[in-house]
Amino acid sequence: METISNTLDSLWQVLAVGIAFGAGGPLMFALGLRFLYAHNGEIAADGTVKRDVRGTILAGVCFAVVLITVITGILFIMKNFLANDLGIHIF
Repeated sequence: METISNTLDSLWQVLAVGIAFGAGGPLMFALGLRFLYAHNGEIAADGTVKRDVRGTILAGVCFAVVLITVITGILFIMKNFLANDLGIHIF
């Protein structure tokens, strides 16, 4: 019975990480695009729509999270190479 309990405990952790990194990255990118093109309904004299400053800031935060996730993933994949060939121990 303990084996099943340990397996289910590990299963939900793997599922949570898979959702966070698997679907979380594209979700954050999509939210960043949505926030980037958010507007407050004001139209300038030349007919262009003014961007919402809060949306632009939130888009920058979303894109930064995606960028940090990608860089962390690349460094995690390269950790053995960095440690063995260059002597850099990151993780």
